[in-house]
Amino acid sequence: MPNNPLVLAPVFIPLLFAVLTLGVARVNTNNNTAQRYVALLGSAIGTAFALVILGQNWMIAQAGDAQGAVQVYRLGGWQPPYGIIFTVDLLSSIFAAMSSVVVTAGILYAVRCKDKCVTYPAFMPLFLCMGGSLIGCFYTGDIFTLFVFLELMVLSSVVLVAISDNKLGLEAAIKYLMISATGTLFLLIGIAALYATFSTLNFADIARLLQTGERPLLAQAATVMLGAVFLVKSAVFPFHFWQPDFHTTAPTPVHSVLSSVVVKVGVYGLLRMITLLFTEEAALINQILMLLGIVGIFFGSLGALQTYDAKRMLAYSTFGQIGFILVGIGWNNPIALIGAIIYAVNHAFIKSAMLMLVGVVSSRNTMKTAKIKHIAGVGKPFPLVGILYFLGGMALAGVPPLNGFISKLALVRGGIETHEWLALGLAVAAGMITLLYVTRTYVLMFQQQPNADSATIKEKGMGDSAFAPFLLISLCVLLGIFATPLVELVTLAVSQMSDPYIYIRAVLGAL
Repeated sequence: MPNNPLVLAPVFIPLLFAVLTLGVARVNTNNNTAQRYVALLGSAIGTAFALVILGQNWMIAQAGDAQGAVQVYRLGGWQPPYGIIFTVDLLSSIFAAMSSVVVTAGILYAVRCKDKCVTYPAFMPLFLCMGGSLIGCFYTGDIFTLFVFLELMVLSSVVLVAISDNKLGLEAAIKYLMISATGTLFLLIGIAALYATFSTLNFADIARLLQTGERPLLAQAATVMLGAVFLVKSAVFPFHFWQPDFHTTAPTPVHSVLSSVVVKVGVYGLLRMITLLFTEEAALINQILMLLGIVGIFFGSLGALQTYDAKRMLAYSTFGQIGFILVGIGWNNPIALIGAIIYAVNHAFIKSAMLMLVGVVSSRNTMKTAKIKHIAGVGKPFPLVGILYFLGGMALAGVPPLNGFISKLALVRGGIETHEWLALGLAVAAGMITLLYVTRTYVLMFQQQPNADSATIKEKGMGDSAFAPFLLISLCVLLGIFATPLVELVTLAVSQMSDPYIYIRAVLGAL
């Protein structure tokens, strides 16, 4: 669908509202409550457009027109490969819709969040910038614009962590900024190598030239550089070391976005590498991803089991969950790829909800801490929060009939299809560890009586802060019971991705 201006809305509406919220903060200084609701409105409108675009692509793909299910907008009317272009196929529209929903839920949580940093005039504009640039990473059709959106997303998230109420937030932000600068250097070197080789930055045009089978030396170097960038962005072992500190010290609404959807930018980039750009190198890349995925599953799961902080536990858990996704990608067959994408979507909703619920509990003690020894019994007076956390934990562990079970079932089917019995056995065995650490924290927070180390519980109730995680957990239940639509949608996306020329022709026209 050429030149559809709707694809601009999920990116630029949040960015526009980021500017509007700055004006609202100057007019209304009463804890910036009005600013938060304006930000929520802007994010909700952007989410609505992202869902509309996903629905359009879905309906067109169901009608059998795979190329028509790639929506394109050429900024300035420039004909590709020149100029900036947005290219939205089923894969990018799925990731964008998933991210938009989570970002909106994060802002909804922030509306009633009691953290001091949420009242700062810059908080909501930065949050909206992070959300808009995140969607831009999925929608862009050229690699330099990807760099621009990545940098805007990184800078927004770094400042949001730096202004956190946690006294270690500034240190964690500086650490990540240094690591991100290294990733940026890799990305710029990769962009320079591709442009020096092919004289274009358009994804479709680069893919067209790479399909000839020619591999100049700089193109091979670009493969390594881009792979390193996306592994850093996904916090994949051994590029993970920045993540626990950065995510744990972030304000809860920010953490709920960082650990659930921001890390998926790297996953999205890896999928583009093996299905669109470097298809001839895909077999080698997939072997590396499968190995890193298995290591990440065990490292993340064991780290989550041994950590001292509930938010840090869920940050380590992200290592393991990304590992499952990488294993699915590495198995390199359509069923496993379907499982990996379903896992990415379901994990986003589960992890975001669980982080918010930990935030609800930690905000109800006088120390406002998520350290395990201080939250023992703190959640006991709030049984509804306990039920939501239990459902989220069971979904994360893959217990039926929740959406996490559908994710793991799809991955297991992919492993059986490829006869990767060792990797499949290791993944399933490591997945059992998830059940251990989520059960442990559930019992500790919601079943155990407060002890001598427990922080004093505030007298006031949980208020409205559990509403956002309630909506996400409800979505997890629905996607588990009614899983067929998501499976069918992702199946269409994988079918579209299987032929890179569908993407190329949609952007460049008939070849």
